[in-house]
Amino acid sequence: MSRKLVTVIPGLKQEYRGRIEACARAHGFEALFFESAAQALPHLADAEIVFGQDGRLAQSAPKLGWLCTPSAGINQFTGEGAFLNPNALLTNSSGAYGVTISEHVIMVTLEILRRQREYEAIVTRREWRRDLAVRSLRGIRALLLGTGDIGCEVALRLRAFGPESIVGVNRSGRNPRMLFDRTETEEKLDELLPACELAVLSLPDTPGTFRMLDKRRLGLLPDGAVIVNVGRGSVIDEEALARELASRRLYAALDVFKQEPLNRDDPLWDCPNLILTPHVSGNMTLPYTIDRIVQMFLEDLEHYCRGERLAHLVDIRRGY
Repeated sequence: MSRKLVTVIPGLKQEYRGRIEACARAHGFEALFFESAAQALPHLADAEIVFGQDGRLAQSAPKLGWLCTPSAGINQFTGEGAFLNPNALLTNSSGAYGVTISEHVIMVTLEILRRQREYEAIVTRREWRRDLAVRSLRGIRALLLGTGDIGCEVALRLRAFGPESIVGVNRSGRNPRMLFDRTETEEKLDELLPACELAVLSLPDTPGTFRMLDKRRLGLLPDGAVIVNVGRGSVIDEEALARELASRRLYAALDVFKQEPLNRDDPLWDCPNLILTPHVSGNMTLPYTIDRIVQMFLEDLEHYCRGERLAHLVDIRRGY
């Protein structure tokens, strides 16, 4: 009997299904494809490999050897009892989203600095007004909380605009790919925030990052500072940020929130100085992103079948 590989990625094109099926067959696996976790659940009793992001998949596969999630975040797989087989390996697709998310960061930052939303409103009213003062990425002091794939891709693109400085904040203090003018650990964050004009957050949801930007630290930012969050909503004290935005002291672009979907009565919907998007910066709609996700999975499928260490293993205890 062949071993079983189950893929649960809605809308996955036949081109990618074919590549996965060919690789699976070459290593003695039967590849099954489903559009939803509900469709896949009856087929997981003897599944050895699962490629999908619904938490129910790991909870329903007693013979699971490896689960690969096409997302970068792994929160749905970190709780107690998340895996029916606690010895199963877990990989994610961190490294596939840097391009699309960094382009989103540049887009919303420029929209804020160039006051695009305000000009859209002016044009919608069929007015001809040209006197709104704008700001530039040239000469800006940027602080990037998180220097992984997303942070590095943001730094790479920011550099082209001629910022005064790009400072990274991470756990190690190392400077990945030497893309930052310097890097610091979180212990220095209080010293860094008063000079920060643009803060980009690409941090995972872990106990160590929970409300890293709390009320006190938000107060350390200078007037007019811009916050862009494309990591996890838990990193910011949303209530404190809403108050800062209501006072028009800070600007923000939020793509992630502590609760998703955002409640219809959440005060963030009505905050001024805010660009709000429904967690789309890293969505699986850019062809490059899907290409990378499948490529990374196939690379690790080869490693798995040869008994080698998987390249994209995550540390469940750390949360990334």
